[in-house]
Amino acid sequence: MGFLGQNFLNLDRYEKLKFLYLSGAFFFVISSYTVMRELKDSVFIYVVGRSYLPTAKILSMIVLIPAVLLFAYLVDRMRRYRLLCVYTIAFSLIGLVCAYLLGNPTIGLDNTVSSPYRWFGWFFFFFIEGYSPFIVSLFWAFANSVSSPNETKKYYSFMVAGSKIGGMLVAAISWYFFSCQYTGSIVLSSTVKHQLIVASSSVLLMIVPIIILWMIRVVPGYRLHGYEAVYKEEKAMKKAGVEKTSIFSGLWLLLKVPYVMGIFGMIFFYEVINVILSYQRLIIADKAANDVAGLSCSLFEQNFFVHLFSFLISLFGTTYLLRKYGERKCLLFIPIATGLLIVVFMLFGHWHWHVLTSVFVLIRSINYAVSYPVRESLYIPTLKEIKFKSKSWIDSFGQKFAKSFGSTFNKIAEWIFVNYGANAFVSVEGGFFAILITSWIAVAYLLGRRYSKVIRDNEIIGVSASD
Repeated sequence: MGFLGQNFLNLDRYEKLKFLYLSGAFFFVISSYTVMRELKDSVFIYVVGRSYLPTAKILSMIVLIPAVLLFAYLVDRMRRYRLLCVYTIAFSLIGLVCAYLLGNPTIGLDNTVSSPYRWFGWFFFFFIEGYSPFIVSLFWAFANSVSSPNETKKYYSFMVAGSKIGGMLVAAISWYFFSCQYTGSIVLSSTVKHQLIVASSSVLLMIVPIIILWMIRVVPGYRLHGYEAVYKEEKAMKKAGVEKTSIFSGLWLLLKVPYVMGIFGMIFFYEVINVILSYQRLIIADKAANDVAGLSCSLFEQNFFVHLFSFLISLFGTTYLLRKYGERKCLLFIPIATGLLIVVFMLFGHWHWHVLTSVFVLIRSINYAVSYPVRESLYIPTLKEIKFKSKSWIDSFGQKFAKSFGSTFNKIAEWIFVNYGANAFVSVEGGFFAILITSWIAVAYLLGRRYSKVIRDNEIIGVSASD
């Protein structure tokens, strides 16, 4: 904790205020997201059916496209902080409606007959899928737009560590809540427990806009410029009347600029691996659970340990790694560490449940604690078009494309297992993982080299056609 205190004292007054307000907002973002993310799968499995989960992940890629286009439209017409406030309030209100509908005897959890025609299950799944691109990602886009490269090294990892405390708290409470049969003298059904958890999550998210609005009021505008070169360029574009672009400009920049495509690659490789491991642990957890509360309890138990390890890594490892080795080497650390854990999984995970869950927890912890702050810092030297629009495409369509890719592999691997046996399944999976990790390391190396040059030369990504 002395290291944290020393770094905090090294911040000036307004850096401290930004750190505290952003950390507070992210605390509640992750607290809410932690609950919703795990309930998404358990509710869908019991309402629609486990066999439709890969299909849902594939369809989410398509369903979210209209939402991304609406987001791109609003980016050009709203201030950054207002955009974040509007989306957090909207998701809070929709979450409260979903909490109420979960108790409906026909479309809610009391109806124990799973069916692909139960449309509320699909809506709930797609709604929670929107949390990542339109709540978590939007928060990071806002934070990136008001922070400089130097500030990201100073407090991004501690900001993540603070959010993990929120994740641990809500995961632990939810874990206990779903495992406990009584609350005082009142017996709560599985349905009511889910309603209370979803409603509480929505209320937590409602606190975020209050914190952001207060930060805007307290921190002077000139301390919210972020990367100064980008701020001056965007100010010149606004003065020239060319700051507004089309709703597809974010997608165009993603496809056109290799640097942005590299950021997508960092997310793509992680998400494919995450989906494959997550599907296997869901199959085992579902078979072991007696009802939806039992499944949710098991998922929150794992999520608690994800946030615990993320907190420890963020607090004691990420800032040290960033300061000693920089973003370039930290980018390489992510796929290499993941690859080593995959080797452990391939050797022991298929036969031992605890090995599978341990590898899953550690890979996700590294993603939250190291990959997130490092990856988000890559957006600092980019234009607003990339920070918000391209990022929304990456974290919605791109992320869902990766999940769809992983889900497609799950279906193929399941077919191989049924028709050719376990040995063929393990061989195909091992080869697939080897290709993913090798490609991931190559992308991380090239992306880190480009970022180092951009910061060194005070460049801006998104202005030059050579980007």
